[in-house]
Amino acid sequence: QEPVSRPPLKPLHHEHSLSPAKLAEFSKMTNSELIDSLQPERPGALKVRPDGTVIDGHHRVKILRDRGFDVDSLTREVIPKDELSSEEL
Repeated sequence: QEPVSRPPLKPLHHEHSLSPAKLAEFSKMTNSELIDSLQPERPGALKVRPDGTVIDGHHRVKILRDRGFDVDSLTREVIPKDELSSEEL
């Protein structure tokens, strides 16, 4: 039986809308610190829609991706669309 494939991560926001200050701050962290900060059950965990759209974790995912890390392999919390706040719809 084939393992269930997860859709690749895709940004909700355009790259140019990311905060330079946040990118600078997160860029000081090691890959393992960034990955650890994205783990489920942690504040700031990587949250995505079922289609792979990133809801929370954009800046850290971008830094990891820029460093050549396979961000699609990251553990994620999948948030069904009906659980999103009205601001995210």
